[in-house]
Amino acid sequence: MSIINYQFDYESYASREAMSEADRELIVRATEACGEAWAPFSHFRVGAATRLKSGKILTGANQESEVFPAGMCAERTLLFHWQAHHSGDPIETLAIASIPGERECSPCGQCRQVILDTERRQGSPIRVIMCGDSSASVVGSAADLLPFGFKL
Repeated sequence: MSIINYQFDYESYASREAMSEADRELIVRATEACGEAWAPFSHFRVGAATRLKSGKILTGANQESEVFPAGMCAERTLLFHWQAHHSGDPIETLAIASIPGERECSPCGQCRQVILDTERRQGSPIRVIMCGDSSASVVGSAADLLPFGFKL
């Protein structure tokens, strides 16, 4: 038996003002996307925004269904749209926001796997910004969020 220690670095921002203008813009777009969420059951509205290599920004929002678990998280809504319509333009950064946003919004397990799948498919890491009302944490790759990701 051997014990292996897993560590990763991430950025932590107590204030968004310390972040780059590009990252702040992406957070604003993710927060705006919360307004497109359909969350009549949980009342937890999540928005995601991604900046592509070309500079284009795409957004998505969570969508709930009366037939649980047929709903979809904001991140997967956005990533599946990207795959269907923009897969030739790699994703560089993905921001996630929520309303309410007292705490930083991090992706669920399914979304972590789909972000990791997307990284593998495009052959480059995706920075992930998880933001709250004023703070944010940033990882350099989805692999940092899911070190034992599923792979066929």
